[in-house]
Amino acid sequence: MTHTRTQINALLASHDLGPSRALGQNFVADPNTVRRIARLAGVGPGTPVVEIGAGLGSLTLALAETGAPVTAVEIDRHLRPILEEVVAGLDVTVVAGDAMALDWGELLAGHERWVLVANLPYNVATPLVLDLLAGVPAIARMLVMVQLEAGERLVAGPGSGAYGIPSVKVALRAEARLVGKVSPEVFVPKPRVDSALVEIVRRPELATDADPDQLVALVERAFNQRRKMLRRSLSELVTPEQFESAGIDPQDRPERLSVQDWGRLTRAVHPS
Repeated sequence: MTHTRTQINALLASHDLGPSRALGQNFVADPNTVRRIARLAGVGPGTPVVEIGAGLGSLTLALAETGAPVTAVEIDRHLRPILEEVVAGLDVTVVAGDAMALDWGELLAGHERWVLVANLPYNVATPLVLDLLAGVPAIARMLVMVQLEAGERLVAGPGSGAYGIPSVKVALRAEARLVGKVSPEVFVPKPRVDSALVEIVRRPELATDADPDQLVALVERAFNQRRKMLRRSLSELVTPEQFESAGIDPQDRPERLSVQDWGRLTRAVHPS
């Protein structure tokens, strides 16, 4: 049984607690929503799941209902005792820690492939997703709930106004798509914006054979001056001959280039 709004308010009141603004806490207070997330995550018996920011356990309970073994990470020392009570007797392991500073190799050592499912606060959502894609290959798939604007940036393609550095970094290592939206009405407290459900599936290989660090360096330089044409923003890094060799129009702006385009340009600049 997952939490209703009444149960969440009662849990908080019984421990004299409230949502932490500093930690960006917005608790899901709708059983249908958390079950929808668990269903979209495609988890079940034999699929190890790691959940970040488990909070009071609303989503944790829905994930456990599927039969999946769950590792629930929670940074808030005040909430962890409540979470442990809520999931007692279930196949759930509660771990204390900050997702941005965890030893992920140690945490995930028990299985080769994991699914990450989480309701992520705005201030850590994008950097955390990008860090996990770049550094934690054991996470094969993610289903994350983030603010709608952040979700649109993660899944955006070339030519979109939302397309930028995060979009290219995600596309380099994964395929991402927006699989649903979530109303502010299902949260306690109610945020001022809509949320998005984003599915991210790791590619078996990078989208290009260019060196990823070199590619990202070009992408960041260009998008940090995204209103400029590439020949201007990258003038210190890319010659006209290298643009031509890569088949890239130097008068384009960075949002026009796909991750494969960036790969060709990187290889032209760094041929060895």
